[in-house]
Order: sequence, then structure tokens, then C-alpha cells
Amino acid sequence: MIATDQDLISRVLNLYYVDELTQAEVGRRLGLSTAKVNRLLQQARQQGMVEIIIHTPLQHVFELEYRLKAIFDIQEVVVIPRIAEDVNAHVHTLGRAGARYLLEHLRDGDIVALGGGTSVHAVVQSLESSRAYDVKVVPILGGVQGRATTDVNYLASQLAERLGGESYRLHAPAFVDTGEHRDMLLSLGPIKEILDIARQANIVLLGVGTVEPEESRFVEFTALSAEDMNRIAKTCGGVGEIGAYVYDTEGRPCAEEYAERVVGLSLRELECIPFIIGVAATAAKALPLYGALRGGYLHALITDEAAAQGVLQIFDRDLDGSNVGVQ
Repeated sequence: MIATDQDLISRVLNLYYVDELTQAEVGRRLGLSTAKVNRLLQQARQQGMVEIIIHTPLQHVFELEYRLKAIFDIQEVVVIPRIAEDVNAHVHTLGRAGARYLLEHLRDGDIVALGGGTSVHAVVQSLESSRAYDVKVVPILGGVQGRATTDVNYLASQLAERLGGESYRLHAPAFVDTGEHRDMLLSLGPIKEILDIARQANIVLLGVGTVEPEESRFVEFTALSAEDMNRIAKTCGGVGEIGAYVYDTEGRPCAEEYAERVVGLSLRELECIPFIIGVAATAAKALPLYGALRGGYLHALITDEAAAQGVLQIFDRDLDGSNVGVQ
């Protein structure tokens, strides 16, 4: 580059970035076409003569999203900032983010499968569509009657109603007493038919649960004792659950004696579905989310600042301690 070129580019940069002239105004000032000014600005950026630093109150949130995507090779991450102190308001904010994300990726003809949980319930309640969608909505597992967050048939019907689509009901509990009982239910025509529809889904919306007795909806699904929960966490190494199936910190399925009693799609069956959206928030979900991300169960994640920071802290700790890799 000759000196005159350097001088010209420097003048363009100062007029455009410092004096805040438009490209057309810069061109008139220097006797250049707007296209020439644009080319010089591009050239300056390519040669490292321009450094753009963005200062925004939410920059740290974007950085959390970027790190999670890069580390766990997940397609998309949406992190909502911790703005509201009220828990209900925070859940509502998470629900709106999840609802907006679902609508952005929904197409006519889709089959949407979903699990239960507070976060999924928040997404369903927050969803407002400007048009009707020709979609089918189906549960991925049986449910627990009496609570809107765990009655997956209710959630499926509500989501279908808000989308203008068609819902299916799975008339079975999420968890039964024995593996034999589960096998008998899965062999029944009506139950097999609904789960077969769920297996054909191209989008899944699900929550990510903890197995901590005080926090876990897994207890609601299963009515397990404190001793059972302690065994899942400490003996089996369970840290989280998806669709009532438990996995460890590396995302490997565990607690098989309990998994054999779940009436629903298995983790391996869920892995065959093209797009899985996980919705979970709060610091208590950091370890379950870490295991789910390491297991590769999610293609997209809607979460909050506390959970995202917790996941990255666990990753950094494990990386320092054992050079752990991500699957």
C-alpha cells in the first residue's frame, strides 16, 4: 500500500467513525463515490485498521451464549438476563423467550412432541400465535394428574389450541411399579399408537429436571422415597432427568432399574428426533443442564443467566481437574 492510500483511508476512517458522517457525506467531502468509500471501509476492517468494541448491559449474556454454543457444539442458545427478582415474573420471561423461539422454528406439517415441567408449562402459557398452524402436538411420556405442569395431556391440548393444531392424548402414567407393568402398557394399541406419533416428531419441547429431592419434579412423577432418590443421586450418579429418564454428569443414562418403569420415549429414541429444544432455568438446573449438554440431548437451549453461569463454572472446574472432553 502506498502512502497516499494510507492517507486516504485514514481520512475516510476519521470522517466516518470520529466525525460520524455518512458514507455519502464522506464521499462528497473527499470527492469519492459512495461505493469507493464503502470499499475503503471494508479494506480497513480486513486489514485490522478498525476495532469495533460493543458496550451494552447485555454483552455478558451474549458471551454466555457464545461460550455454551462453542463448548457443547449446540446449534442455538438463548440466555435471558436475571432482571426480575420475583420468581413468577422470571419464569414468565423464560416462557416468553421459549414461546418466541418455538414460533420462529415452527412450520405447517410439523409434529411437536413435548414433556412436562414448570418451564414447558410457562412456554405453553406464553405462546400467542398470529395465525393457525397445521401441526400435531403429542406427549413424549405419560403424565401425573392434578398439576398443570406435569399433566402432559393438558399441556399438549393447550399448546395445540394456542397454535390452532391437533393434539393427541397418552392415557398412561409416566411411571409404573414394575418393568413388566410398563411393557404391558407399551404393548397396548392406543398407547403404542400415540408414542409412534411422538417418534415421528420433528420438534421436541422439553424441560430438564434435577433429581434433588427438594427441587425435583421427578419425585412427583415417580413418588419415590427419599432413600430411592438418594440411591439415584449418590449410588447411580444421577444428576438430571429428561422425560423421567435419569443421566449422570457425562450424560450417560443411569439408574436403569427406574428407567425400566418409565412409560414414554427413551433417551435414545429422543436422540433420533431432528430438533430438540430444552427449556430450564435457575442455578439449581446448572448440573442437570451440564449433563444434558454433555450427553448431546439438546439442539437448542433456552435458559437464564444463573443456569448458564453455573454450567460454565462446572465445565471450567472439570476441565481444570481432569481435562474432561465434551462429546
